[in-house]
Amino acid sequence: MEAPLYPDFPLDSSTPRGGQPALWVGPRHLAGDDGRLYDAVADTLSGLGWTSLTIVRGRHEPDEAAEDRQVLRSTVLHISPDALRWAQWSLSDEPFHLGELPIAWQISARADTSSPLAQWSAYFTTDVPGEAVADFLVALDARDQPAAPLAGPELVLDAVAAHGWLRDIDQPQAAATDPTFISHVSLGEVPPLIQDADPRALTIEADEAGPAGWQAWAEPALGTPCLWAASFGASVPHDLVAAFAASLSSTAPVLRRVLPEATQERLLRAPAI
Repeated sequence: MEAPLYPDFPLDSSTPRGGQPALWVGPRHLAGDDGRLYDAVADTLSGLGWTSLTIVRGRHEPDEAAEDRQVLRSTVLHISPDALRWAQWSLSDEPFHLGELPIAWQISARADTSSPLAQWSAYFTTDVPGEAVADFLVALDARDQPAAPLAGPELVLDAVAAHGWLRDIDQPQAAATDPTFISHVSLGEVPPLIQDADPRALTIEADEAGPAGWQAWAEPALGTPCLWAASFGASVPHDLVAAFAASLSSTAPVLRRVLPEATQERLLRAPAI
């Protein structure tokens, strides 16, 4: 018999006909995206009033039926009402990889509309919990100036430490891990191709470290592929990364029907009845 994991948490017993039963699971950082990473984030953006645009590229022959059209690439772009921030679903648009995983969402912001270039970008692969990406976007939407720094990096570490994560012994001011040592957040060298407007990124020598940015990832076992990864350019404000980190490390359960194969045995679960 399986006892309720969170008896005081409201339950949703709806289960699609023929679908997988709903479960409350934890910890969140190992729960994956339920195969709904686009929907979870897009619903949040719609609620915030962002506009969505779909770009489809393909080949269409004269007199060809719509269902026979060859779609080569497509993207979905969501733009905030002030046009200072945007989120692109790039999974279907030949995305580049982070930690050997395809980038699913790229989120960017600029200081003003006079420049077409992003001041910073953040990247999230598949299986990043949708709740954490959504909370990052809610915090971004609430900011009057999406590119202005408002706090220091300590805010990120405080956010995860409040949920029981451990600071790295060797880098207590720059890294932390969950108690099972699977998921990590770290302030350090930014991977290649991460877009950022910090001019120092253009002047560093080959043997020099560039501007530091936050990275997060989950590695279910040493030497195995990552479950998910997230990368934040050096100019992403720390308070926005902290919003992501606080949500990622939250002890509140999440509703799932599809569990990641790599971590399903590590998840506490209770039926949503």
